[in-house]
Amino acid sequence: MNKQEKPTLKVGWQGYAALAVAIILFSGIFSSCQGWLKVFDFNTLNGTFGKIQGTAQAFTFRGAGGSGARDGFLFSIELIPAVILALGIVNIVDGLGGLKAAQKLMTPILKPLLGIPGICMLSTIANMQSTDAAAGMIKELADEGKITDNERSINIAYQTSASAFITNYFSSGAAVFGFMLTPIILPILVMFIFKIIGANLMRLYLRMVYKKTLAGGTNNGK
Repeated sequence: MNKQEKPTLKVGWQGYAALAVAIILFSGIFSSCQGWLKVFDFNTLNGTFGKIQGTAQAFTFRGAGGSGARDGFLFSIELIPAVILALGIVNIVDGLGGLKAAQKLMTPILKPLLGIPGICMLSTIANMQSTDAAAGMIKELADEGKITDNERSINIAYQTSASAFITNYFSSGAAVFGFMLTPIILPILVMFIFKIIGANLMRLYLRMVYKKTLAGGTNNGK
């Protein structure tokens, strides 16, 4: 965050409201709800592709058993809706002052904990549900010069470890819930702690080895 912005950063009620709605959308609080409340979940809004019927087994447009560049191309198409939707939501939130609210509220927490400004809060929350949406948010913040390259690197380190851990844990991990010897919440806490550790290892590297800070934007970090 630029030094000159600190004393003049003012946020209206609509900014805090937009931030609250965005946190609810990206956190997955309503992912297990039934009925209309489920529309407040990002993955529900993102939706799913339809199934191709007419055979013994239903397939998505990607099919099954693909490989190589062609299968990779179809996989990339699957990622596009989530990224576009996430960036669209973030732009609306930004227009209402939600990112300024995040910057004002969360910088005192995220700065000492991870070394990143509060404006990165939505990406850290989105990363609990979606790898691609969170990565797209950080790219946009860096391209617009709202975060430095060092802050981008720290956030990427945070996102890489246990990315989308809430979604993956409660979908794939549900198969082992019946015979787990630890409380279900414990692995989530371990993953979250190691995300913080990973981010701070990158932070330490940048401070002790790289020793260079670049301003954010498309002209830097290349």
